[in-house]
Amino acid sequence: MKKNLIILLGPTGTGKTALSLELAEELNSPIISCDSRQLYRQLKIGTAAPTEEELKRVTHYFIGTLDLHDYYNAARFEEEVIALLEKLYTDTDNILMTGGSMMYIDAVCKGIDDLPTVDPTLRQELLDTFEKEGLEPLRARLKMLDPKHYDRIDLKNPKRVLHALEICIMTGKPYSSLRTNPNKKRSFNIIKIGLKREREELYQRINTRVDDMMENGLSEEAKRVYEYRHLNSLNTVGYKELFMHFDGKYTLEEAVEKIKQNTRIYSRKQMTWFKRDPDIQWFYPDQKEEIKTFIRENI
Repeated sequence: MKKNLIILLGPTGTGKTALSLELAEELNSPIISCDSRQLYRQLKIGTAAPTEEELKRVTHYFIGTLDLHDYYNAARFEEEVIALLEKLYTDTDNILMTGGSMMYIDAVCKGIDDLPTVDPTLRQELLDTFEKEGLEPLRARLKMLDPKHYDRIDLKNPKRVLHALEICIMTGKPYSSLRTNPNKKRSFNIIKIGLKREREELYQRINTRVDDMMENGLSEEAKRVYEYRHLNSLNTVGYKELFMHFDGKYTLEEAVEKIKQNTRIYSRKQMTWFKRDPDIQWFYPDQKEEIKTFIRENI
């Protein structure tokens, strides 16, 4: 029997969690979470992590396994998921993975560049610079060492800037010259199912979910981690905006509206990324039977 990895993906707020539980139960499969922020155990509310009840229904992996201070990336996720799949496939032929972290999904499906492990001392030095002087001096250094990557990178994303700069300094070569974009051949069949909603409906769900998060204690959760706000793990929608509120730069109402706005922007970025992948078969959430039929026909 062939081994299958069924991936349920899509923008935030489409309803992946509820459907993934139903599919996992039918497939008799655990769920591999592919959400780069649900990995952090202190961020349950703001990342819409599965509830205790949902975790009891189906075994989940990569939920709440990291501390805020832990360094993690897509390459490590790829390595750990591939190792886990080898173990799980001894007992079952079909495994479900779900989430919306684009690079993490691609890392499992296609592989990621084999870049060197960064020296912890160098990483700390760059983080100290970031904390004391902000992102601009790091951007300027990256522009000097790798102007090609500088022109392509999201310069507002500290994680991306820091990582590229680390590799440039470690290797003495431009980060862009080491990006070969490998397409590794996997030993298992990959089935990609995209979940979508009409834009206005999705935006309304996002707005409602943010309101629910606030009612469920998101502000209190953000206060508990506020002292660590410089960490990359907290460069996350929902926390950044509330930190600005705690700093007196936003009212609470303004912070909540910013969370909604930035979540909507992120959902658009996710769809732009996913639309480039012709292997994704798209469905609306109410097409459950069509989704189940599609899975049966392809495993």
